[in-house]
Amino acid sequence: MPSVTVRTMTDAECDAWLGELAREYAEDQVLAGRWPAEGAGARAEEENAELLPDGPATARMLVLRGLDEAGAPIGRAWVALDHPRGAPGVAFLYDIEVLPERRGEGLGRALLQAVEVETRLHGAAALELNVFGGNRTAIALYGSAGYEVVTQQMRKAL
Repeated sequence: MPSVTVRTMTDAECDAWLGELAREYAEDQVLAGRWPAEGAGARAEEENAELLPDGPATARMLVLRGLDEAGAPIGRAWVALDHPRGAPGVAFLYDIEVLPERRGEGLGRALLQAVEVETRLHGAAALELNVFGGNRTAIALYGSAGYEVVTQQMRKAL
């Protein structure tokens, strides 16, 4: 497996990432039928601004850049050290992504492991995440990395 390390994003990296993250998050919410398309982008930006008011310097948040062995950026991750629903000792992974041009190199698993190590170093005993049901690649990765389903939402079109 490739070696990946993580470091805190710079302000400039975070600013660029937040715009892209909001767009992707809004698209996912619309596709999942949770939000209407109209206003989804603004809603995503507002939610991110609430959670990360100080960008990468926001207390109790890890806003990370993944780096390969040569120090080149390969991805990013965002972890809340305090679970959004208050689960004690459980951090929450809001986002993890390997850059599109670096996918297929086995970096996703390595990035996930680096994020887990960093999260543990900050005192978390567990890491939880949500994944959209249609994201089969991510579901397979998380399952093979030892993540278990703890809650599940289901829907049927009527």
